[in-house]
Parts: sequence; structure tokens; C-alpha cells
Amino acid sequence: MNYKAEIMDEKAIDRALIRISHEIVERNKGIENLVLIGIMRRGVPLANRLARYIERIEGKRPPIGSLDITLYRDDLTTKLEQPIVKKRDIGVDVIGKIVVLVDDVIYTGRTVRAAMDAVIDLGRPKSIQLAELIDRGHRELPIRPDYVGKNVPTSKSEIVSVMLEEVDNVNKVVISE
Repeated sequence: MNYKAEIMDEKAIDRALIRISHEIVERNKGIENLVLIGIMRRGVPLANRLARYIERIEGKRPPIGSLDITLYRDDLTTKLEQPIVKKRDIGVDVIGKIVVLVDDVIYTGRTVRAAMDAVIDLGRPKSIQLAELIDRGHRELPIRPDYVGKNVPTSKSEIVSVMLEEVDNVNKVVISE
């Protein structure tokens, strides 16, 4: 892939996820009633990694679910008007839980809004928090992540690509035009 800049390598991604794991545990005073839900595609492996790091801290792994949203990709030129949730069964109970939505990149906030709506449709969680590996700005909705691996100011013409071993056979984050 031809890219303009590599903004995170494998070690930087790991450091960011370890920090986010500690922040999640600290903010929630442990992991009781905590559920991680990865937004497919790359949010799922990120949620699994966070769960492993949280297990190292707390001695117990939080439950993990996944949410399949037909990708409304803010960072690609073709996009739907609104994201569409494809699958409603996320594999975990959310009623009364602290739900941490996990995704790779936040841009306009529309994908996160669709994910929050889907979670609420399944039952009323105690709270919903958001963990993003990359926050690239340019929000169109008043949504802000609770946990951010790295803030990356970008132009609207740039594309931020998170590549993970589980999906792409490499761990890095790059910016391209």
C-alpha cells in the first residue's frame, strides 16, 4: 500500500491499548458489570486485545461481543447516507452493564451513533463508553470517545487505515491521500 505516513507501529498500538485498558479499569473501579463490544471489522480484534490486557490487570477477562454495522466508511469516498446495523445479536447481555464500544477510527461519529442505537435496542445498559484507537476529528455529531489511543489531526481528503494482524497480517496505522 502506498501511504503518506505511518503514524503508529506495532509497539505504539500495543502501548496505546495497554494504556486504554488501565484507563477503563480505573474509570470503572474494576470490571464488574463491564462488557466490551467491538464494532466489526477491526473493533472486534481491538476489543479482544483490550480484554487480554484487562485480564492481566484484573485477573479476569470481561465478556466481549461484536456488532456488525454495514460499513459506512467515513474515510472512503463511497458511503451510505446512514450506517446500517446488520446483526442485532451481539453475543452478550447489555442490560444494566457498563458497555464499552470499541472501534478503530472515529471520524464523523455516525457509525458510533448507529452502534449506540443498536446496543440500546437490545436493552438498557447502565452506561455506554467509547474506546477508539484513532480519533481523526471532523465530527458531525456531538460524540467524543472516552478512551483514545492517539489523536490524529487530518484533512478530510486523507484516509486513516488501521491494519491489524488478525485482519491484515500486519500491525500499523497509516495515513494516505
